[in-house]
Amino acid sequence: MTSSVPSYRISVAPMMDWTDRHFRFFMRIISKHALLYTEMVTTGAILRGKDNHLYLDFSKEEHPIALQLGGDSPLALAECAKIGEDYGYDEINLNVGCPSDRVQSGSFGACLMKEPELVAEMVAACKSKVKVPVTVKHRIGVNGKESYEDLFHFVSKIKEAGVDHIIVHARIAILEGLSPKENRTVPPLRYQDVYQLKKDFPGLTITINGGIKTHSEIKEHLTKVDGVMIGRAAYDNPFLFHDVDPLYYGSEEKTHSREEILRELIPYIRSVLKKEGKAHHILRHILGLYYGEKGAREFRKFLTDRMHITSANESILEDYLKR
Repeated sequence: MTSSVPSYRISVAPMMDWTDRHFRFFMRIISKHALLYTEMVTTGAILRGKDNHLYLDFSKEEHPIALQLGGDSPLALAECAKIGEDYGYDEINLNVGCPSDRVQSGSFGACLMKEPELVAEMVAACKSKVKVPVTVKHRIGVNGKESYEDLFHFVSKIKEAGVDHIIVHARIAILEGLSPKENRTVPPLRYQDVYQLKKDFPGLTITINGGIKTHSEIKEHLTKVDGVMIGRAAYDNPFLFHDVDPLYYGSEEKTHSREEILRELIPYIRSVLKKEGKAHHILRHILGLYYGEKGAREFRKFLTDRMHITSANESILEDYLKR
């Protein structure tokens, strides 16, 4: 069954070191419809790296999937957007929200919120090269540019450039003095700013992101905006997505139990190991599968005690399921 609900209705946020292809495959077993995002891939990694396929390859099962790009050159981003489209990605997303030192040193990410005209150029350049949607993930501001008026101006510029969809993390980014982790929690959430954007730009597709952990919160946000993006909660508690397809996409397909999810992962692990991958590259992503359930600690310990040994393979899950 193909859902008529747009894939962006519910999405899993791009997260560095977390949303790699193994995590995305795991999440796709849990939800067939939620939109998945890659980790941020820089234009330099794609254009200058010898092994750019390591950053770009994905499994066909991961659709719908968006490629998130990091960079500040409209020409380079446009070239990478075309490469991403040719690889088969369903959306090209520009990172204007990451506050890490690594991103700032390259003059992209959240610091680009200070340069709305440049971001508009980036959007327009990508739009000129690809037919898939071009979207922007950004904050509600940065220190020094943190008023709603600043946010309105920023969104006005990228809307004029033809952005198809914006994903708004409802916190400002503090570019000096806070770590990336602190930037996810310390600046206060301002959901009302995102709601106001939807009122001021009713024709623009807007997804809200930041601090959302429960279905009751998701449902409330969806009365105000078009989509909800889940970040850390999707990683810590992936089974939250067990109910996403029936609740938000009208799917009548049978959802998987935790044990069925583990069984579906077994052939995937086997196939990865044939290509010289490591079992822990996959198993590290599933430690939260029993979050909040009796036996969650035992599950984590069972995996962590076994997954780093040289001979680790899919039998770890087979053995767990036999217990």
